[in-house]
Amino acid sequence: MADLNTRISDFIWKNLNEKRVTGKRDPFWESLRNAGTELWLDTGDIEEAEKNWTAEMSALTTNNTLLNKEIQKGIYDVFISEAKGVVRELPPDERVKEIAFILNARHGLRLAQKFGGFVSIELHTDTAHDIKAIENYGRRYHEICPDQFIIKIPFTAEGLLGARKLKDSGVRVNFTLGFSARQNALATIVARPDYLNVFLGRIGSYIFDNKLGDGAGAGEMAVIASQNWVTGLSAENPWQTKLIAASLRSPTQLELLAGTDVFTMPPPVAESGRKELSGSFVSRMHENYTVNLYPSAKEAHLEKFQEVEENVVNLAGRLSGNMPATGTELIRIAHEEGCGNMFPLLTKEERSFIASDGKIPYHSRWEKRIAGGEIAPDTLLTLAALAQFKSDQEALDQRITGIINS
Repeated sequence: MADLNTRISDFIWKNLNEKRVTGKRDPFWESLRNAGTELWLDTGDIEEAEKNWTAEMSALTTNNTLLNKEIQKGIYDVFISEAKGVVRELPPDERVKEIAFILNARHGLRLAQKFGGFVSIELHTDTAHDIKAIENYGRRYHEICPDQFIIKIPFTAEGLLGARKLKDSGVRVNFTLGFSARQNALATIVARPDYLNVFLGRIGSYIFDNKLGDGAGAGEMAVIASQNWVTGLSAENPWQTKLIAASLRSPTQLELLAGTDVFTMPPPVAESGRKELSGSFVSRMHENYTVNLYPSAKEAHLEKFQEVEENVVNLAGRLSGNMPATGTELIRIAHEEGCGNMFPLLTKEERSFIASDGKIPYHSRWEKRIAGGEIAPDTLLTLAALAQFKSDQEALDQRITGIINS
């Protein structure tokens, strides 16, 4: 396998020669940096990134959805066909996953070479519940580009354990698919990642789409609560974790959340902010934005996005002091500590609901279990996000399969 990994790595690097983009200095983005926020572009589209890249930006982030968009353009079809010969000795079901790894690494290297910053790349969704696979692929990405790659690991029980193993071995980790302060407090203590996230736009959408409130301010408050917890915990620990306000949806969020450790900005949001805002930024990490909820939200437990209960801190301490060997064991411990709604036990039918609902779960399906403390809205959004990425990963895998079987 070592020889195969070497051939794969050589193939990924073969004839790679992107012309470096030198970003110009921009006082607008410099002001935001001075407020304490790192600036990452949230795109896999090289041309789109080039139009928005400035000297103040330090990274790009991709995911299964963004990579799939690039692959579906056909720009890698010949490369995929050539990759077939490199992985021909693998069993058929492993070839597709390996070529997906090759594509992710190749595209990530193009971004790294083109812009000179960090690139956060995501694992295949099939690894989400497989600690050994998380370790294996995470280390292989790191070995390909140790100075610039940051490896995304999803919020699952196995993800917490796999991320910790990678972090302990010197791999930069971006712990992703987080939606709440309690998830991020747990991950900071247990996984010790370099970065973790709040995907704030989906929090507002969950509240608005399910008629629990107008959605305004909820995602922002989840970011601020998470930032304060992550900053406080990092001050006590020998490792440092930074919070990402992930995939901003509105240019006004550049002002509302200035001072967050990191922004990941889709280029349209960056473009709009540059045109519409004054460029005078100050940290807002001690703001208390109003969250307007309706009576229907009475038992929706939306406080889970912002609050970190004592039992979550207790769980984190117990796990960190004696790391379980398996995700199953971690989930058992979570239930013992009263945190079962972070790692719920779902039926096959409930898992199909998660997949069919899309990014925003239907609250009406889950309100009884939420009211009963068996599942929580932040957990639902994490499960829905992973299911959505799985769908996009399957579309990418189908394109690979079609090419290598033609």
